[in-house]
Amino acid sequence: MIKLHHLNKSRSKRIIWLLEELGVDYELVAYQRDTTTFLAPESLKAVHPLGKSPVLEASGYTIAESGAITEYLIHTYGADKLMPALGTADYIDYLQWMHFAESSAALPLLLKIFVKMDGAETRFIGGYADAETAKVISYVNDRLEGKSYLVGNRLSGADIMMSFIAELVGQNGEFDKYPNIAKYYQQLMSHASFKKAMQIEAEHDR
Repeated sequence: MIKLHHLNKSRSKRIIWLLEELGVDYELVAYQRDTTTFLAPESLKAVHPLGKSPVLEASGYTIAESGAITEYLIHTYGADKLMPALGTADYIDYLQWMHFAESSAALPLLLKIFVKMDGAETRFIGGYADAETAKVISYVNDRLEGKSYLVGNRLSGADIMMSFIAELVGQNGEFDKYPNIAKYYQQLMSHASFKKAMQIEAEHDR
């Protein structure tokens, strides 16, 4: 059976959602962040040397990184459902969104969070994070004009990966500023598997 190592308040909720959407049996192993440092527990290092989550154990493999886990699960269990056909324009678009979620989109948003958590005045990073975040989120909002999903007008792995970005926009109180992302996030939340993932995450967040 698949085993998912899940850390509370982390991006691994997306993998819970994906597993629920695929209808694959899995075991969830939950870990809690340190309430003072917000760091993952040392016990996660027994699963992967970096001590990060999510980590998936499946078919003798130990797989880290959300994007890699998502691609593995979709190729193995849902290629006909959650990704466009290879060799199509939609597939190229899908592939770009999959990687965009953890690179161009995630970096400035996470930097912005860390600057806020630190509380110290910065000479460069704070302004850079604000400018890059505005650029990236405006791009996503524009690309969602008139669309319910990112690729091919149906749910795909790209949407599951990008759900974290949409969620952060909401947490920052900016849905009014980016109405297409707001509608998009509501669409994602309409999926029963998404609601189940949120419920499971809440049950394991102490």
